[in-house]
Amino acid sequence: MSNDKTLTAQQHNDQKWMAYALSLADKAESFGEIPVGAVIVKDNKIVAEGWNLSIINHNACAHAEIMAIQSAGQKIQNYRLIDCTLYVTLEPCAMCAGALVHARIKRLVYGAGDYKTGAAGSVFNLVQSEQLNHQLEVTAGVFAEESATKISAFFKRRRLEKKQLKKQLIDSTLPA
Repeated sequence: MSNDKTLTAQQHNDQKWMAYALSLADKAESFGEIPVGAVIVKDNKIVAEGWNLSIINHNACAHAEIMAIQSAGQKIQNYRLIDCTLYVTLEPCAMCAGALVHARIKRLVYGAGDYKTGAAGSVFNLVQSEQLNHQLEVTAGVFAEESATKISAFFKRRRLEKKQLKKQLIDSTLPA
């Protein structure tokens, strides 16, 4: 996204809320989770937020989007999140994309594309499938570089930690 003064009001809001989602990704990472954050907004106000909790909760479904959708449903006492926008730092997977469709989220804004499991256009496009009963408006690539860098750095650190742990294990089993 451009930082010049020609941003539309929508682009300005997209950047504002994606920056907030990035701060939630930092929160996830502080818990040792994959750094993905999500925020649901309606009328330019936060309805709910979420971040990855799959590792802590031992729950493959505890993605940032799902956590935010569950929280929003409880808050507004309705599973249909009509006229809401979900901002998320990483393109939703198939599970999350399906939840967005079922929740009737109006608009999806995401940062980095996910070229392995992305279900909003990178691998396939569930959120705009004409075969389903609801389609979302999609804006991709808002703070994509920042989002992708966060994810890449996390996995690079994880690989290094595993390598160091493996080396320590080997060193501890060798005779002195």
